[in-house]
Amino acid sequence: MPKVNLKTIATELGVSISTVSKALQDSYEISKETKQKVVSLAKKLNFQPNPYASSLRRNQTRNIAVIIPEIANNFFALVINGVESVAREKNYHVLIYLTHDEYKKELEFCEYLQNGRIDGVMMSVTTETQTHEHIGRLTEKGILVVLFDRVCHEIETAKVTTDDFVSSLNATEHLIQNGCKKIAYLALSSHLSIDNKRKAGYAEGLHKYNIPFDASLVIECGNNENEAHQIIKSLLSSPNRPDAIFASVEKLAIETYLVCRELSLSIPQDVKVICFANLKIADLLNPPLSTITQPAFEIGKKAARVLFRNLDSKRGSIENENIVLKSLLIPRLSTQKSD
Repeated sequence: MPKVNLKTIATELGVSISTVSKALQDSYEISKETKQKVVSLAKKLNFQPNPYASSLRRNQTRNIAVIIPEIANNFFALVINGVESVAREKNYHVLIYLTHDEYKKELEFCEYLQNGRIDGVMMSVTTETQTHEHIGRLTEKGILVVLFDRVCHEIETAKVTTDDFVSSLNATEHLIQNGCKKIAYLALSSHLSIDNKRKAGYAEGLHKYNIPFDASLVIECGNNENEAHQIIKSLLSSPNRPDAIFASVEKLAIETYLVCRELSLSIPQDVKVICFANLKIADLLNPPLSTITQPAFEIGKKAARVLFRNLDSKRGSIENENIVLKSLLIPRLSTQKSD
């Protein structure tokens, strides 16, 4: 049986090879009727296009990269699911690059990806990231970049985040309305945009209720779990310990639970706990954990749609845009008011 190729289909339908190629790529330039005819005949003849060859002709790899600081965090796992749901529609592969929250690895990945192995990048920076030149070099090479969650505002591109300031203000207000007067805020890093916005929301919440801001209650815990555990333990062992913990990320809330168990402190009677988290098991913790739940899956989808919209239009860069999605405060027993 003769080999079936684009020319075979084009000859039988009386159209150009270019028309067949574009129809199989679902190009907007080809009418729906022609696409149906081409696809139908391709299936009948059992024709399988070579995606690698077609990507070379278009100077595309059909790969996109997602650079994230960690995978254990439920937030980033859900973001990846959102990205992949869009990438599948577009027939793209998603390559995951895990920095382990180290700037050195983030820098290495960005330098590696400058060689054109991908068509676009979505990324969330590390707690150590203080400069952004490596991200700028990607855009200078014509590689489209979309930032999400942990972003660098100095980079001119689309950024997809949540309403960190407002959500943090609401969480602080929730704790105060449930009887808290001495609220400690557990931060990851002062270099992170999200952490600074959340701290600002926390401070505004205190101000709203005329509670003086105490800088000693803003604790930078870092990314090392053992060190964070000791910092939280020291805080809660103090005779003048806080009556509430507001954790900027879920792993600091989990460490707080472990410390409370170690010190025989009762949640919420001795100390109330709330955090930004996408934990599926928040309801199963003892007691169930109050959370500010981010729309992580939607963040991934939105970031991917912005990237693909610009890839489809063949733009050399992405316009500066701040896209903010709303988080949801879910009160549970860990912040319940004591009788």
